[in-house]
Amino acid sequence: MIGFARWSKGLMASVMVLGLIGCASTPSDQALISDSRSTLERFVDRDPGMQRWVDNAHGYVVFPDIGKAGLWVGGGFGRGIVFEQGQPIGRASVSQATVGAQIGAQSYSQVIFFQDRSALETFKRENFEFSAQATAVAATAGAAATTSYERGVAVFIMARGGLMAEATVGGQKFRFYPF
Repeated sequence: MIGFARWSKGLMASVMVLGLIGCASTPSDQALISDSRSTLERFVDRDPGMQRWVDNAHGYVVFPDIGKAGLWVGGGFGRGIVFEQGQPIGRASVSQATVGAQIGAQSYSQVIFFQDRSALETFKRENFEFSAQATAVAATAGAAATTSYERGVAVFIMARGGLMAEATVGGQKFRFYPF
């Protein structure tokens, strides 16, 4: 019974955090485009080899700030901009759910590169989801040089703040909203 009480408190806390995140005001398209471009610059500053990814990808989506929290059950949410050949073509949102040993809250940025038109179209059709912990590469100096596309997609993350310890199973689900 005590285990269930802890689990239910964790679930309730996670739901409350996600509710607050989801209720946050939606930034204007121009503000989100500006934030996304600045975030992409920070990724390139951290690892100059990332510029090759920006220049050669058919498209990419930049999430300047994804917030996540958890206590046994967790979740996260973020908004971003989808670029095709360097030009913004729409908004995107990401939601994340995880289950397992976890505690804390954190914020991070994420960039997903699409190797070709087919990979980008799959993303736009909302058929795009994956396990975030299994597929993302931390954006550190030199990481871009040793990373390759997997099924036409490459994902990089960069911590922004917070602290979270986790050994979880879960995934991310994306939605695309054209301009």
